[in-house]
Amino acid sequence: MIGQELGEEERGAFLVWGDPSLYDSTLRIIDRIIARGTVAFEYEVIPGISSIQALAARHKITLNRTGQSIHITTGRKISQRLPDDSDDVVVMLDAECSFKTITDPEIDIYWGAYIGTEDEILVSGNLKGRMHDIERIRSEAKRKKGWIMDTYLLRKTTAH
Repeated sequence: MIGQELGEEERGAFLVWGDPSLYDSTLRIIDRIIARGTVAFEYEVIPGISSIQALAARHKITLNRTGQSIHITTGRKISQRLPDDSDDVVVMLDAECSFKTITDPEIDIYWGAYIGTEDEILVSGNLKGRMHDIERIRSEAKRKKGWIMDTYLLRKTTAH
């Protein structure tokens, strides 16, 4: 489509929702297009606010606590276990609501979907007390819109 839709002096753009610097495949796709050699073009990546930054801002929290680090991972990894060395874990790409596998009663969740849009949904609180609410809300929102983009922070309430 790049070769067919854009003239020699025209410009195009991809608007990417999410965090291209962390997980998005758009940059890899562009690299493959260029590597094929069928169309030549230059591109730039214009940074924006990541969904992680927006999540923290909308919940009015910091991602980490003083002197502590954060761990960014996927739902697939969380379904295996929480990392031992971090009390603040950001989870992305969790289509399965993997937080349901966590049994520690001292974990809080800060969850958000469609962050920064008019459809934004925010839920926070003790994970054990909110996990079923989040799963239901997420399912209803996805059914209504046909898609969902969400992320969340898991935070141990009693840091080591």
